[in-house]
Amino acid sequence: MKKHWIIAALLGIALTGCENILDKTDLSAFNEEQVFNDTLLAKGYVDYVYDQNLPTWPTGDFLKCTDEIGGESRFFEGTVQVNTVQDFGIGVNATNNYGKIRSINQFLAKLPGGGLSEDVKNRLMAQVTFFRAFRYWDLVQLYGGVPIVLEPLEGVGEEAKEEAAIPRNSTSESIALIVKDLDFSIANLPARWGNTNDWGRITSGAAAGFKGRILLHYASPQHNPNDLPERWQAAYDANKKAIEVLSANGFRLHNSFSDLWFQEANNPEAVWVTCYNNKVGDQINKNMTWDNNTRPSYLGTAGGSNQPTWEVVQAFPMKSGKNIEEKGSGYDAQLFYKNRDPRFNQTIAFNGATWQINGNPNYRLWTYFVNNKTVEQKATSTGFYVRKAIDPNLAPGAVANAGTDWIEMRYAEVMLNFAEAACGVNKLDEAYTQLTELRKRAGIESGADGFYGLNPKMTRAEMFEAILRERQVELAFEGKRFYDLRRWKKFETVLNGKSRNGVTINLKASAPEDFATRRDGMNLDSVYKNYMEIVPKKLDTKYLVNWLPEYYFFALPQQALTNNPRLEQNIGWPSGTFDPLK
Repeated sequence: MKKHWIIAALLGIALTGCENILDKTDLSAFNEEQVFNDTLLAKGYVDYVYDQNLPTWPTGDFLKCTDEIGGESRFFEGTVQVNTVQDFGIGVNATNNYGKIRSINQFLAKLPGGGLSEDVKNRLMAQVTFFRAFRYWDLVQLYGGVPIVLEPLEGVGEEAKEEAAIPRNSTSESIALIVKDLDFSIANLPARWGNTNDWGRITSGAAAGFKGRILLHYASPQHNPNDLPERWQAAYDANKKAIEVLSANGFRLHNSFSDLWFQEANNPEAVWVTCYNNKVGDQINKNMTWDNNTRPSYLGTAGGSNQPTWEVVQAFPMKSGKNIEEKGSGYDAQLFYKNRDPRFNQTIAFNGATWQINGNPNYRLWTYFVNNKTVEQKATSTGFYVRKAIDPNLAPGAVANAGTDWIEMRYAEVMLNFAEAACGVNKLDEAYTQLTELRKRAGIESGADGFYGLNPKMTRAEMFEAILRERQVELAFEGKRFYDLRRWKKFETVLNGKSRNGVTINLKASAPEDFATRRDGMNLDSVYKNYMEIVPKKLDTKYLVNWLPEYYFFALPQQALTNNPRLEQNIGWPSGTFDPLK
């Protein structure tokens, strides 16, 4: 097959990565005519597109640009420049957004002329149009409108360079292209793939859910500062359709919030999934890194790098469903862990928590200090660890080869997207239905009124805030918080002028000398009341958070502008004339 690369003049940027998650056919030995006339070879090309484009587990660098974990960031320091974000496609590179789009366009241009049946062609193309939408959305959510390229450009010589000097399309035009591609995917993909070997392939429900996610973002204040009702209506219609398609085909909330990560094929909550596996014999090694990087280092082979802030610890409501700051919540700052939403214990590992891990159902985690010295081999900087999606049964030596699938879109997210869109069109009853179902699965008490701790008389604005907080809890550490804060333009009110915080937990001098040998058998409430001191700790010590308004649409890198003089810079950046809101 001919190998083409994208023109250097086109910009690209990606915050997602990819792993070898689908077996690939080596296409280099076949010519173009063979590939597009042979079902297996054409499918091999599609599998290559999956391999290049499927998203992966969130990374620490991604998560630290939120209030979920600590860590220095130029975005929070307020020192982002035009060229700060360097992962863009201005060179001859098949791994950036436009390079990947070129491979996609090559397939979409060539397959229709092949000899395969129309049904086979449409099903293959529908998987590929999904990923073209994914790649363009990756650009649009960062920059606004970008050059729309629907044909494979040759990328060689001055003539090709001129061919690729394409101006930016408006944001509305870019969204329209993305929606069109997803509509084709929805219409031509199965609701379920019949073969378990096809687990992880995009379904019509996944395409519908992704369309709903995008149109929800497009209706949000970042893109919709004037609260245009037609944007919310489009988001509502798309997300309602996604719920209908998915639920009609067996997708639903998993019975267990904590266990949903460890059921792979036919997981009812996994709408869009990237498959991994443990290495067995000669099987290709497709390991994830989240587990090894997240658990305490002494419980695996590396790790401890994803440490929750005090802010996210406090975001979880009580078991009654009331937020901790609400009157009558019963929250006790000294016993911060007590009577919380059950998702708290399934997401956050804290000092004294019982944590089933390494096959030990009774392991007690201790993170306290004695005379300014940690009792851990290596101390957590916040006082906490993430326990979400950490496999409780992996032996320490197996952690580096963890094969837990990444679920990019859970049915829970589709429910939250639908709830928010319903709120946007003032159908608050439908929003309540989604939130109460999620809280019921979580194990929150229903209360006498059946509203699971929610205020039963919320205004539209109050419901928006309740949904964002529910997203913060339900989707914690899943890579969604950054974009929620950004699309709602919340960085200034939630974080600016503040430091993210952790805690240091000190053992008091009054504790018994043999505390370390007795602690695992002691009542935790008694331990905290009598022997523990909780001291706030600032995590941002070099600066207070200073997110700037221009970060809601990032600058195109200067090299992209130099390579393609027809590109315009975003308003708000030097010499910017392009309005990303149009």
